[in-house]
Amino acid sequence: MCIAVPMKVISVDERSRTSKVLFSGNELVVSLALVSPEIGDYVLIHAGCAIEIVRRDQAEEILEVFEMLEEYGSEP
Repeated sequence: MCIAVPMKVISVDERSRTSKVLFSGNELVVSLALVSPEIGDYVLIHAGCAIEIVRRDQAEEILEVFEMLEEYGSEP
């Protein structure tokens, strides 16, 4: 099973078609070969590539589910 994670775009480099994204306080560089987001957009990331631009409310809902799963997994 593959999971795509929503991340917020914080910068875009048009020349290299990459973006810096923010996830859980960490900055990552991802490929923008498949989508053309703007700064502030949320994108689904899979295997280092942005594969879809998603609405902010959708991204926040997915991130909330991930947080709940993390909390559930850490319970004794």
